[in-house]
Amino acid sequence: MRISKNKNLLFIVILIAGISLYFFNQHAVLQEDDEELNLLLLKIEHSPTPILLDSLNLKVRAIWTQKCYSCHSSEKMKADLALDTYDGVLTGGKDGPVINVNKSGRSEMIRRLKLHRGNKDAMPPKGESLTPLEIKAIATWIDHGAVWAKGKVNVFNESPLALQKPKLSEPSEYDNPVDIWVDQYFRKNHITWSPIISDEKFIRKVYLDVIGLAPGIDELHEFINDKSPDKRIKLVDQLLDRNQDYATHWLSFWNDLLRNDYAGTGFITEGRKQISTWLYQSLLHDTAYTRMVRSLIHPYSESEGFINGIQWRGEVNASQRTEMQAAQNVSQSLLGINMKCASCHNSFVNNLSLEQSYGFASVFAKQPLEMHRCDIPTGKKIKPAFLYPSLGSITKDSLQDRLEELAQFMTSPDNGRLYRTLVNRMWHQLFGRGIISTLDNMDGKAWSQELLDALACDFRDHQTSIKTLLKLLLQSKTYQLPSVDYQSPEEMNRSSFIFNGPAYKKLHAEQVIDVIGQCIQPLYEGVSFDPSFHRLPSQWIWYHEISFDRTVLPKPGKVYFRKTFDLSSPDKIKSAKLIATAEHSHRTFLNGKEIASGNDYRYFEIKNIKEFLVTGRNMIAVEAINDAEQGDMANPAGFLFYLQIVKDNKDTSVIYSDETWLSSNTEEHNESWQKINFNDLSWKHAHRYYNFTNSPWGLLTRFGIDSIDNRFQIARAALVQADPLSLALGRPTRENVTTKRSEEPGLLQTIALTNNTLLHKRIREGATKLFESFKSDKTLCIEQLYLKLLCRYPSEKEIQILTSYFAASYQTEDIEDLIWSIIASPEFQYL
Repeated sequence: MRISKNKNLLFIVILIAGISLYFFNQHAVLQEDDEELNLLLLKIEHSPTPILLDSLNLKVRAIWTQKCYSCHSSEKMKADLALDTYDGVLTGGKDGPVINVNKSGRSEMIRRLKLHRGNKDAMPPKGESLTPLEIKAIATWIDHGAVWAKGKVNVFNESPLALQKPKLSEPSEYDNPVDIWVDQYFRKNHITWSPIISDEKFIRKVYLDVIGLAPGIDELHEFINDKSPDKRIKLVDQLLDRNQDYATHWLSFWNDLLRNDYAGTGFITEGRKQISTWLYQSLLHDTAYTRMVRSLIHPYSESEGFINGIQWRGEVNASQRTEMQAAQNVSQSLLGINMKCASCHNSFVNNLSLEQSYGFASVFAKQPLEMHRCDIPTGKKIKPAFLYPSLGSITKDSLQDRLEELAQFMTSPDNGRLYRTLVNRMWHQLFGRGIISTLDNMDGKAWSQELLDALACDFRDHQTSIKTLLKLLLQSKTYQLPSVDYQSPEEMNRSSFIFNGPAYKKLHAEQVIDVIGQCIQPLYEGVSFDPSFHRLPSQWIWYHEISFDRTVLPKPGKVYFRKTFDLSSPDKIKSAKLIATAEHSHRTFLNGKEIASGNDYRYFEIKNIKEFLVTGRNMIAVEAINDAEQGDMANPAGFLFYLQIVKDNKDTSVIYSDETWLSSNTEEHNESWQKINFNDLSWKHAHRYYNFTNSPWGLLTRFGIDSIDNRFQIARAALVQADPLSLALGRPTRENVTTKRSEEPGLLQTIALTNNTLLHKRIREGATKLFESFKSDKTLCIEQLYLKLLCRYPSEKEIQILTSYFAASYQTEDIEDLIWSIIASPEFQYL
């Protein structure tokens, strides 16, 4: 283990760092808002035009929305004061008027806002106080006549719903639409195009972005030596055509977005359903995005898990009932709208009202829902309604008909939000920052609205092919620009953000794990979801351990199995192929002859055992051991077996591990227990602890006569249930929609990379193999690791340092240290 001491101190440091980062983020956001409000007040001081005063009114009402409406609105009129209507503001509360128009110095509101927090009259009494600048804005609004903007006013910005393809103001030398619009943006902001990145950096970046794997050394050399001018365009096409690798890699993004997982909350109660098969097939065949959305909104059995939501164990509040979850998930995942705040009360972050949220949730309900405000029933039933009535009204009575209506409205060519949201998410995935920074607030400011709308129109007009969109982005010169250090996430999230090129991107958990598995040693052998639908009838069996009339986990020690089967004519058998494995080890015999063995469940091979078969009864006997590393503690153990016998006439029969096998845990046997005539009447039937598709070791994708081969294969992390390593590296639990993973490194991730038991074991295994392969050539070993993990040769200085380090004592541990140093480096961790 790399780090084992002072863990309490480390956790304290992590906590302090997290708290500091939170307040720093809040300060940065407030500072940006302050700049905008300050500028508005300066303009009003110079020339208070009606337009500026209307803007000030919206700012003031936005302040009240965030800090006052929870007590003083039409929904909750504490002290009889409502600030969300002009009449309410002018009338005041039970203590009289709160503002004196044109005289802020004599206004009760200003007096109370300026009071010390400890004063009983201070406002607000709880929560975040108003800043001096916010109080000044309210006072300025009062002094200039307390103007109230006419008509229906959105407190927050709201982007137009429809798409309108923008027109270029001047010609461009570029062909790719991305570069055309970025070039115009660069000219406007006086930015010069930087030289594109090297071939080595490009191939690593595009491989990881498209398929989540590193290029092989041969692929790397072939690409670098290729002198054709369009080789990068061709490489993008080749990678997008690797359908299985593409679908497996992008499965993680969509699982995050659609809250789909292989285990977790809701699966125990069967109140949650996977959409993994439907999702993988959609990615594999590049199903049109609009078709995917229709299948999610108006689902069939394979895709219904998305809007079904999670049925939590026990009672939950009204804002988390399954219909409301469906509305929240659809709005956030597909429309870029955060509806969670408005599921409890009128939103403090956007223009959604509580009634709108309940109307949308009622679309997914069998009958109209009763509206609850802050979990208190109002007695008001809300009819089903889409968030954007201009696209159409929900008129159907049955649930299925309403969902069909909604699916049509959602995928309408006029619903620009659907297309903008997906384009913005894809841009964020490839460039490290969305065109709109906050992915769940598509009403936010884009650094180039023209680029966003142009790409959204292009995406819509190309039958919403996600691969076509990705191809457009990946083949652009913009994608090939050097990464830019934007200093901090706060800088990137500012509305005044200026795009200079892609941001540095941290590798996601699955990419880190897969590249290590690909280049060093596979971390996993089994998966939780197998897209190839590889299934065998074989079961993980063991001696049946019972304690107090209950089945318990197997105890450490040795157990035995026996299984007989009959053959009429072995001479007519064409092939007899066997495959077996165990956790922890096994020796397998056929008719007294040892035919297979293993001491690691990950490693197994096909054995042709035709010559050991006899006419009549045949006996399979197995000696298996559950390793006692855990002391006397019971732990998962199992034996897995499959035998396929094919005759000349192509008739096939199989023998596999199941509960018909006999087992014993008695060691008082001589070798006769392996023979047919051994008396096993005292033995009892084996117990099936796990089936083939569900075990602590996952579904072994290579375990099967037709699936195993000699190629170097890995179980991709996207197909594996989350474990402590992947969670520490940033994989979400997926109980909530996740649209953006953290890009910030942290001590928890560092600890996981240096102290995780599984990773430590696999790196040790990989280092051992490398040492055996390059025992006599240290330099070649160093070069191979650099090429595999970083896609470049080590520099002369690096070679000099490392060969000097290896000179003293070149051992497995030295290679292990080199692997650790590379995978922990920023060059490996970031694109």
